[in-house]
Amino acid sequence: MKKFPMLLDCDTGVDDAVAILLTKYLNTLELVAVTSVAGNVEVDKTTLNSLRVLEIAGMEHIPVYPGAAKPLMCEPITAHHVHGENGLGDLDLPLPRRQPEKTPAWDAIYKYAKKYKGELVVIAIGPLTNLALAIAKYKELPGLLRRIVIMGGAAVGGNATPSAEFNIYADPEAADMVLTCGAPVYLCGLDVTMPAYLTAEELDELAALGTKQAVFARDVMQGILKVYRGFKLPGVCFHDPVTVLYADDDSYFQTDHVGIRVETKGRLTRGKTVTDLYSDKQMEHNAYIVTKVDRETFKKRVFEILANYGA
Repeated sequence: MKKFPMLLDCDTGVDDAVAILLTKYLNTLELVAVTSVAGNVEVDKTTLNSLRVLEIAGMEHIPVYPGAAKPLMCEPITAHHVHGENGLGDLDLPLPRRQPEKTPAWDAIYKYAKKYKGELVVIAIGPLTNLALAIAKYKELPGLLRRIVIMGGAAVGGNATPSAEFNIYADPEAADMVLTCGAPVYLCGLDVTMPAYLTAEELDELAALGTKQAVFARDVMQGILKVYRGFKLPGVCFHDPVTVLYADDDSYFQTDHVGIRVETKGRLTRGKTVTDLYSDKQMEHNAYIVTKVDRETFKKRVFEILANYGA
């Protein structure tokens, strides 16, 4: 089966780290580059973390391009309380053996889009600042992409505020630019990522696979597991990993073609993804939203990929 080239744009925290690990053994996508952005932690840390996790995955050949240090228009926010001071659950990890590339992320996105001529899939699992900057600078970029798959937003609710999910709330203006850019855009929001969880016992089962990557996946999730327990949730929600798995194989998900915009002015609703999924369908259908996942199939796929490291 032909694999399409994939660029991963991320603010590497704990679930981004597991998403990076999963990219090594996808069925339809091949990772060709990583771009970093500020979000879960500052961009210098997300860049280092991307390099660290690629080394753990044995993918040192994948280049990492540093991106935006702050949102387009608003003040930066972080999630240290969830991801730890270093972004990887405060695990004590060595510095990476190599340096990031010199080219900024937005130029790298365009470079790869031109190289692959309509076949590049961009998976964005952090704030969308890099993509918005690329779209603003290179007007033809949306027409060069196969599709954009985003972890962000929700048809209903939020987690950064009652209305907004973190990645969208961190840079609402950028998110609205990307959703309306004209490229095929798929949104994996909280509707689908909250049900894609692993319990503490399942994380231990994952580590029991015995590969260093599976053990790392369990260990890096321990801090965030405590956060989720505080909200009385059944386990750790794999927001970013499920988005990567959706981009690779959407057969065990539900997807709807809808209108999606981002509220950028609301006092109580800034960062809210406004969709017509449950209304009278009066918006222009500019994107797709993913709302359901078969959790058992998702779990099986995570275990399969992390077991592959030992094959």
